[in-house]
Amino acid sequence: MSRPRLIKESSAPLQLDKELLVRIHDLMVKTRVLEERLIQMYKQGHGYFWIGGPGEEAFNVPLGLLMKKGQGPEYDYLHAHYRQSGTLLALGEEPIGALRQMKNTASDPYSGGRNFAGHFSLRKYNVAPVSSPIEVQYAIAPGTAMMQKRVGGDGITIVTGGDAGTAEGDFASCLVWSSRPANPLPILIIVTNNKWGISTSAEGQHGEPRVSERGKAFNIRSKTINGNDPVEAYQELKEAMEYVRTERKPFLLEANVSRLYGHSSASGANYVSEEVDCLKNFEARLEQDGVLTRQQMDELRNRYTEDMAAAARIARDEPLPGPETIWKHIFAEDK
Repeated sequence: MSRPRLIKESSAPLQLDKELLVRIHDLMVKTRVLEERLIQMYKQGHGYFWIGGPGEEAFNVPLGLLMKKGQGPEYDYLHAHYRQSGTLLALGEEPIGALRQMKNTASDPYSGGRNFAGHFSLRKYNVAPVSSPIEVQYAIAPGTAMMQKRVGGDGITIVTGGDAGTAEGDFASCLVWSSRPANPLPILIIVTNNKWGISTSAEGQHGEPRVSERGKAFNIRSKTINGNDPVEAYQELKEAMEYVRTERKPFLLEANVSRLYGHSSASGANYVSEEVDCLKNFEARLEQDGVLTRQQMDELRNRYTEDMAAAARIARDEPLPGPETIWKHIFAEDK
């Protein structure tokens, strides 16, 4: 079976302020270097499993930058999946937290060393715990959106997942509960489409030409965008989020993205050269438009590479959780 081709990067002039372009690029590089360090830690035996989002930086970074961050119903809630590191860094998280989770140290800020890579949980920014069973977040997210609808304000709920997981009933439940005419919900439903479900190509799995078309049956405003273009992603996310904030109705956004290192460490976590690399293409445009020089971009990557190596050394030497903590942070804690 031939590999489905992804939407290619735009060569149009960059249409965001220079300061914002530089900020997006900085976070994309930081995210890519973090993911590559996590993969390296796994291959060196400093982690048991890796899964993440290299190839999705062009979409995930703008998402984090555009979120109304804070704690409580007046701010945005994020029900994410395990490829969301770019969004967390854009929200202001430090990468050492992800490195600690990879090493399963007691200092892991998201699970205390009890979960594996990419399973973020951050109460101060309304980031709900990432779940390993795929796409259950689609069935959970309408709950916070319903609460926000009752409370009022302009906070919205955002839920993300992959294209393969839209076959799950949780996704259909999300569409149903978000779009009931008596109580439409302020929720942005995102599908990042990398054209794969682990090792299964999307070619033989979807009857609809685009996942976003499934929103039509529920009268949900829907759109498919090029998630490999950070400028387009930023502009389209901004428009979709503004619609949800003001209209208090759902929006289904499908973003075509890449999967640069395969599904996870289970598939080798090796670079896939046939995929569109959003960072390489974005850097070519930044250089072409005179926003950044090649030297500046190389220096930035080198600095983050050194920073991640130093942070990984810190995490490597930190203690693992003690056996007495096994009953902590669960549904019914041991008193």
